[in-house]
Amino acid sequence: MSVRIVGASDVARLLPMGEAIAVMEEVFRTLARGDAVQPLRSMLWMPDRRGLLGLMPAHLGSPSLLGLKVVSVMPGNHGTEFDSHQGAVLVFETTHGSLRAVIDATSITAIRTAAVSGLATRLLARKEAGDLSLLGSGTQARTHLRALRVVRKLRRIRVWSPNPARAAAFAREEPAGPGPPIEVMASAREAVAGADLICTVTSSKEPVLEGAWIAEGAHINAVGACFANARELD
Repeated sequence: MSVRIVGASDVARLLPMGEAIAVMEEVFRTLARGDAVQPLRSMLWMPDRRGLLGLMPAHLGSPSLLGLKVVSVMPGNHGTEFDSHQGAVLVFETTHGSLRAVIDATSITAIRTAAVSGLATRLLARKEAGDLSLLGSGTQARTHLRALRVVRKLRRIRVWSPNPARAAAFAREEPAGPGPPIEVMASAREAVAGADLICTVTSSKEPVLEGAWIAEGAHINAVGACFANARELD
């Protein structure tokens, strides 16, 4: 039986953000119906704690499939040519347990994470919300901007990063889309002042967003803090 190999460029082509948001909505419905099983992920840390290997298995009832996402997480890669999350998704059929596909996980992680935030924003944010603040300027900032452009008409886009040069590069290199140009802000407080859509997408271990800065009724997608020792919100 042949095994399909799906690379990063193919993932991006086959999973545009609008469709990814719709897929994630159905994923959550499927999980709620009990037609999918998603055990808690397991993580193997390197002895020096520089990074880890994460294992995320799942079973889907219809179509019947087994899947495993295996990904290395290297926070030290932020700001380098290497992504912080790299790996593969393995897909198996359930009759004989045969491997059917190996799919690039870096691109899936970037798209899927932002698609969930896009779905949350569509369902939970105020309908008129359109002033977006991005705290962080890496891969997730890029995909979150795409996702928020899909679900809301943006009237303002601001970005802040702990590294000002990266924020400037983000604003300069991000492809133009619907809505206004990207403004680079000198501080996180300036970036979120009056914003009604906020995405925190940093790897910071210390809070970058203070509750006192948040406008009434703002919607927050807090994304970057995925470890016990990371904390983006105060």
